[in-house]
Amino acid sequence: MAPPRPAVLSIQSQVAYGHVGNSAAVLPLQRLGFDVFPLNTVQLAHHPGYGAWRGYQVGPEQLQEILGGLEQRGVLNRCAAVLSGYLGDPGVADVVARAVEAVRRARPEAPYLCDPVIGDDAPGVFVSAGVPEAIRERLVPLADVVVPNRFELAHLTGRRIASLDDALAATAELRAGGPRLVVVTGLSLPDRPGELAVLADSADEAWLVATPELPLAIGGGTGDAFSALFLGHYLMTAELRAGLERAVAAMFALVERTSAAGAEELELVAAQDELIAPGPRFPAVRLR
Repeated sequence: MAPPRPAVLSIQSQVAYGHVGNSAAVLPLQRLGFDVFPLNTVQLAHHPGYGAWRGYQVGPEQLQEILGGLEQRGVLNRCAAVLSGYLGDPGVADVVARAVEAVRRARPEAPYLCDPVIGDDAPGVFVSAGVPEAIRERLVPLADVVVPNRFELAHLTGRRIASLDDALAATAELRAGGPRLVVVTGLSLPDRPGELAVLADSADEAWLVATPELPLAIGGGTGDAFSALFLGHYLMTAELRAGLERAVAAMFALVERTSAAGAEELELVAAQDELIAPGPRFPAVRLR
């Protein structure tokens, strides 16, 4: 009998229509060869970017019950990583922490990637009261990898991020609190007009990848998809530069296809082959 595939425990939102949270993360991870155990922190008809929304939050007690079922089944030892995103309720941070600790007992080498979903430049903070503090105080110190956007990096560190030097100072501060790797998305740098950059910073190395900025009409999901793509490619390559380059190329292909289609949601299904075998389009530049 063949050994079971490695899995990712993914704790974030879920929507019936569209691609945000687990609805954006599951397919990329599956195409990269991972089983996914999704714990949905909210269940919505669609993401709130469309205006009025309908659905419900999943309470910490309910999530803990599902996590307990996975523990009882004995499948957490299959988890190659834990991924968390949108929480919905600050109390969910404790469930995420318990999940990370449970997976680490079974697989001590399994990393925890925290996507600190707090907000973005245009809407500002869009999560419930108490969630940013729960992420900052409970989850970031526990994480191996943190993947904030520019706004979230500034919010977590209290720093203004207007240059690459600003970003590097902020990632160093974040790493000093526990994470060994910080990957920042959506950086608009003064010396790179018309481009967006992704910065990956660890104690030993720092890399920057820049891509053209494409027009995009969708209301969310790019950060969720990127976190899943980076985690999957990073696990597969076991190398920061290669994982970063592949994740950025895959994400650009996804955004490029979505932009060309004028779609209101990420074209995940149409672009799925490019997610797993992206072309070598954007080389990473080593900063140190």
